[in-house]
Order: sequence, then structure tokens, then C-alpha cells
Amino acid sequence: MLFCLRLCGRDLPRHAADASWHVAMQNYQTLTAAFTWNLPARYNIAAACADDWARAAPRRVCLIEDRGEAPAVTLGYGELALSSRRLAAAMAAKGVGLGDRVAIVLPQSFQTAIAHLAVYRLGAIAVPLAMRFGPEALGFRLKAAGAKMAVLHRDGLETFGAVQDELPALESVVVVEGERDQGGDQLDFDRLIAETNGTIEDAATGPDDPALIIFTSGTTGPPKGALHGHRVVLGHLPGIRFHHEDYPQAGDRIWTPSDWAWAGGLLNVLLPSLQLGVPVVFSSERFRADEAYRLMARQGVRNAFLPATALRMLAAAGDEPAVKDLTLRTIASAGESLPAATYEWARRSLAITVNEFYGQTECNMVLGSSAAHGVSRAGAIGKSVPGHVVALLGADGREVPRGTPGTIAVKAPDPVMFLNYWQDPEATTAKFSGDWLITGDQAVMDEDGYVAFVGRDDDIITSAGYRIGPGEVENCLLAHEAVKLAAVVGKPDPLRTEIVKAYVVLKDGQPGSAALAADIQSFVRTKLSAHEYPREIAFVDEMPLTTSGKIVRRIFRERAHAEAAEAGEK
Repeated sequence: MLFCLRLCGRDLPRHAADASWHVAMQNYQTLTAAFTWNLPARYNIAAACADDWARAAPRRVCLIEDRGEAPAVTLGYGELALSSRRLAAAMAAKGVGLGDRVAIVLPQSFQTAIAHLAVYRLGAIAVPLAMRFGPEALGFRLKAAGAKMAVLHRDGLETFGAVQDELPALESVVVVEGERDQGGDQLDFDRLIAETNGTIEDAATGPDDPALIIFTSGTTGPPKGALHGHRVVLGHLPGIRFHHEDYPQAGDRIWTPSDWAWAGGLLNVLLPSLQLGVPVVFSSERFRADEAYRLMARQGVRNAFLPATALRMLAAAGDEPAVKDLTLRTIASAGESLPAATYEWARRSLAITVNEFYGQTECNMVLGSSAAHGVSRAGAIGKSVPGHVVALLGADGREVPRGTPGTIAVKAPDPVMFLNYWQDPEATTAKFSGDWLITGDQAVMDEDGYVAFVGRDDDIITSAGYRIGPGEVENCLLAHEAVKLAAVVGKPDPLRTEIVKAYVVLKDGQPGSAALAADIQSFVRTKLSAHEYPREIAFVDEMPLTTSGKIVRRIFRERAHAEAAEAGEK
């Protein structure tokens, strides 16, 4: 996959803007056999994502803000480069330098991209955090990272104010859309850029120099900060080109509802697309299926990254008129298993084969599909992305036979692999077994090399001697006509060790009842097996999701354990 060599060069814009630059479509075996990594000695994310394009085509559009029925607002590479340089100079004047952590707590916006690039220019470390975090979650991460500066939206000031006194390392706060006369220790984002005339030289960073801390989702315990080097963007380029089928092509334009504070939004979409010269569409509005259709049609979106939950919501919306207006070329999906029914819906209704892929915050986009390259199968993640070595290991650290469940492991070194957990050497050591990064996720590889996700080690349900992965049961539940969302966990049981319990959000207009619960149970028992059907079903109004759109099973697991304990006391 020789395109990787070109992507690392300083002449990237010339190649990326030229249609003849594209690698001819090849099959998976050819791409994998030809692949080689060749990382440059010097690499800075900001220079790669803004400066190269700013020199070659300063007016080229890099970001597009959708504003509903109002005209969209755009930003060019020249302005992105200049604004991020001025902000970097202003940050440096406030004492931010090499290795300092800068928290970025913003929605999808022009300012978010500018802030990220400014931090990378300084050789500082960006810490993206979601605005939806409450005080406890936000304070934990800010304190753990030791943030020296925080860049906030005014809508997040109240939450931030509740934890600010507990952050001894914090020295300054920059506010987006704040009051011009705010004074005190709060600085106005736009004023900083407008009133800073000088710029600074980018730090002489290399691929392995730290650039970014992304906190894990916290679905299995306290969040840990995964520290990534500048190389992480280079490492994602082969994957994004693979999943979006020879990306970019003429006219490509990408969108995701995923928060840019999460690896899915930041590393699967924003930063790689900026480097490749693809306009990134964004909106500050919360995801709604009907509006998502209209947004993609309005902005001529050709490529989308949509978590499985978002795809299921689109399928449930059934907005046929809006579907006819779409110009989509590719859809990639990750973050949770893609149900076979949703996969087939997209092929039928959108005329697109969704390319699923897999990764973790610590090591992303290492397994995946690409229908155009001959890798696609309903119910499977796909195969190893060219450039990455992935295996399924048993408890003894050896590869398991085909058809046998094992733990997904990634061979080190790998450009997408994290450097370490921030200030947690013990956790870092525990993440590896020899040369392998151990994900903790269970999967099965078939004879053709396709990997099907089973579940996390701690999500596995043990019932009457059977080990049951929640993903398969959840996918079956979602195929029922009344079910909108579902989460499956193990509930302690004195006879079977655990029973399968399902928490279900019903589609609009579907009332929960004992009769419906029995019908759903019968449906799953018929579709799967007697030991996998949920012996208990609870109807809930909403599903707790992480900022990346994953269902937080931990909450339901804790609820199920509490219910079992209460029943045991009676």
C-alpha cells in the first residue's frame, strides 16, 4: 500500500489534489502484501493538517458548519493555519509550552479544530473532553491530566466552575463565545487570535513525541488517559482510506455525529480528513435521525462515519424522501457491533455496504471491512487493516484455532498504538503481553480470516456453564419489530451463576407489557437458543450512552446486581 509513503511527504497537497494520485483499486491480498510503513523523522499534526494545504491552496475549504436552513459557513485552510498559529502564540505567552496539557472542552466547531492545531504547534498535549460531562466526570479528567490551560465554551462554564477550585495545575481559561468584558482569569478565544499579531515556529516534533491524551470510555472502571504521539494521525490514514474505499475521491465530503472529543470523531474523521484535504461537515445540534438525513442532503455529504446506534436510528426513521436526496458514497461504522439487520437495511435502502471497523482508544482502526476491496460480511467486523497485525490469543498467550473464541490482540509496534497510560505505568504494563497489546475484547475468527465480535471479557455472561456474549443477544433483540435499543447483562442467579437480563427501549408508540416481554423472549429463544434468551426483560425510557455513542452496560450490570442482592435479602 504505497500510498502511505506518499502521505508522509511534504508534497501531500499536490498529490491529494490530483485525481491521478489515487491508488488503483486493488484487492485485499494485494494491498496487504504491498504495505510498508515509512514514518518521517519530523512530523507535526498541525503542519500536516493545515500548513501544507495553506501553502498550496489557502482558499480550499476544510470545514463546513451546517446551520439548518440558513446558509452554511465555511473555513479555508489559509485561515485555519493563520488562526491556529496566532492562538499558539497567545497560548505560549500565557506559559503553555512543550509537554503542557491543554484541555479542550468544546462542541464540534471551527474553534475546536483551531485549538487542537494550536496545541500541537507548541509541542503541548491536547486533552479533548466532552461538553456533556457532569462536574464529577469533568473534574476527574482535568485533574488526572494536570491541565495547565482549559479552552471552554461558555455553555460549559457552570460545570467547570463547580470543579475549578480542585485543579491546582490550572493557570488560565480561554472561553469561546464568552463575554468580551469577562476579565479576571478568563480569556476570550476570538480576542486572543485577533489581538495576537505575531506567530511562533512549530515545535520540532517527531512521530513519537506526545500530542494527545484521550480518556477511555469508562465502561469497565475509572477512565484512563491514553497518551498518543503525533504519529497517531499518520497511523489512521491507511484505515480511513481503506474503509472509505480509496479515500479521498473527487468531491468527497465527510460528516459524523460523533463528538470530536472522542477518538471516533477526532481520529476517524477530523484530523485525517484535514490532512487528506477533504472538507469536514459539522453541526452543533444533537443527533436526530430525521435531521441527519436533511443535513447530509443539504451539504452533499459523500462519506459518513456513523456508530451502529445512529444507523439503527436512521433505519427506524424510515425517511424515504430524504434518502432519495442523499449523495452518499461510503459509510463506516464502529464503536459497537453492527447488527446484520442494519447492515442489510443499508444495502437495501441506501444502496451502500456499511464498512464496519474496530479499535480501542489505545489502538484504533486495526480491524475492518472495505466492500470495494473485497472485504465485507454481515455480522463480522472484517479482517486486519493493511499495515496492522491482529491475532486472537488464548489465556496462554498463543493464537487460538480458527472458530475458537480468543482475545483480540495487536502486534507492537504500531503507529496507532498509544505511548502509555498517562502517569500509570502499572496499567500500561498490564495492557501488554510480550509484543502484543491485549484489548480485552473477545472475538472469533473464521476460516476466511473474518473476525466476529463476541464481547468484552467483563461483559461475558456465564450461565449454566455457557459463556454468552451480549452483542449477539442485543443484535437479535434489535431485530424484533418493537425494539429500538437494547442492552444485555448478566444478573447473578443462585442456580445458573447468572441469567441473561435485557434492558429494552421500545420504539415510539409501543407500550411495554408482560405480553410484549414474553413475545420478545420467545423471539430471541427462537432466533438464537434456549440458553441465550433473556429470562428477564425490563423496559426503560432511555439508554445511557458514552460520548462516543456506546451503550454503558456497566450501569445496567450494577442495577442487575443490586436487584439480585435485594431479592436475596428478602
